[in-house]
Amino acid sequence: MHGLINRAIQSFVCATYGQSCWLRVTEVAELGFVEFEAMLVYDDDMTVRVLDALCADLNRPRAEMLEDLGTYLVSHPKMEDLRRLLRFGGVIYVEFLHSLDDLSDRVRLAVSDLCLPALELREVSPTEYQLRCFPGLPGYSSVMVGVLRAMADDYGALAMLSHEGQEGAAEVISIVLVESAFAEGRNFDLGARKS
Repeated sequence: MHGLINRAIQSFVCATYGQSCWLRVTEVAELGFVEFEAMLVYDDDMTVRVLDALCADLNRPRAEMLEDLGTYLVSHPKMEDLRRLLRFGGVIYVEFLHSLDDLSDRVRLAVSDLCLPALELREVSPTEYQLRCFPGLPGYSSVMVGVLRAMADDYGALAMLSHEGQEGAAEVISIVLVESAFAEGRNFDLGARKS
């Protein structure tokens, strides 16, 4: 598993549940260290052990935890670079949805050795979509539900999302766009600003 993914999990746990929770999780997962390095590659089993320990520590289902991770990746100020990468997908939420087919390629432009599973958007109607998440990262579809929910808020759109289960090799997320301009979205400028 790429270190950026593990580092994102670590950041999420520390920001949401505190450093003490993270230290308990690393101890139960028997990592032998407490900090993931972003540019290293780790054994997939380490990530699974971390997620198992986290879910046990907090007594929460993995899918729910991963959805919260997806929300964190878009909404937390420490993750602004990822939000910017996603917002370049379009001016409105529907354009963003249509850009998801290219997400793994855009991520690879930013980090050449980070391979995300393929995504495929199907338009059922002008307000109803299905996103197919192909295999590659366990729990990826749950993370994407959180990302999609947070991005809807970011764009000011009102969308209902649900995980529909498996269809062939892919896991399917249903997206119903209730209103594309429900609220004022978060500010976004093409040029990054230095603080």
